[in-house]
Amino acid sequence: MKKHSKMYVEASANVDKNKEYEVSEAIKLLKSQKSRKFNETVDLALRLNIDAKKTDMNVRGSFVLPNGTGKTKKVLVVTKTKAAEAKDAEYVGAEDMLEKIEKENWFDFDTIVATPEMMPALGKLGKVLGPKGLMPNPKLGTVTTNVQEAISNIKKGMVEYKNDSYGNLHVSIGKLSFKENELEENLRAIIAEIVKNKPNGVKGAFIKSVSLSSTMGPGIKLDKVSLGL
Repeated sequence: MKKHSKMYVEASANVDKNKEYEVSEAIKLLKSQKSRKFNETVDLALRLNIDAKKTDMNVRGSFVLPNGTGKTKKVLVVTKTKAAEAKDAEYVGAEDMLEKIEKENWFDFDTIVATPEMMPALGKLGKVLGPKGLMPNPKLGTVTTNVQEAISNIKKGMVEYKNDSYGNLHVSIGKLSFKENELEENLRAIIAEIVKNKPNGVKGAFIKSVSLSSTMGPGIKLDKVSLGL
C-alpha cells in the first residue's frame, strides 16, 4: 500500500471524496493547500467514454492555453529548409542534431519541431524518441513547414494531450502560483478543445468524470454541470 506524505494526508482531509465541486470552489480549495518548496503543476484528469483499443476512438491533439503553462520550454528544430525561421528556438540543425541524440544520448530540450523532409531520418530514432514522447507529429503541429508559428505556439504555452490505454486523459493546465481566474480559464479552454475533438463513435456522455490536482496533492472531483458538460 502506497504511503503518502504528511502534507498529502493533511490536504486530503480537506477534500470530500464523495463530493463533486463547482469549478471555482475546486480551484480555491486547490490553492488553499499548504504550499511546498516548489511551484507545483496543476493537472487535469478526464475519464473518457471511449474504447481506447480502437484507433478511431482515440483523442489526441495540441492546444495553446490562454494563460500558458508556467513553464519555459526548450525547442529543437530539425530542418534543412527552414533554419532561417527557427531563430527563436534554442537549437537548430539537421542530421547533426539527430546524431548528437543517438550517439551522445543528448536530450537538453523539451520539444522537437521538424519539417517534413526530416521525418524519414527522425523515424530511425523512433525507439528512442517515442517512449519519451518527443517524436514530432503533424496532429500536434510539430511536423510543419510553418516553423516560426510552431515555435511561437510552444513558447506561448502549447500542451499536448492524448488518452491512455484505459481511456483516461491527463494534461497540465498551469502552476499552483497562477491566479484562480487564470487556472479556470485554462481549464475551461482545454476541456472545450477536447470536447471539440470527440470521436464520432461515442455514444452517450463523452466525458465520464473530471478531477483536478496539484503535483503532490489529492484529486478533487469537479461537477460536470459547472463545466457545461
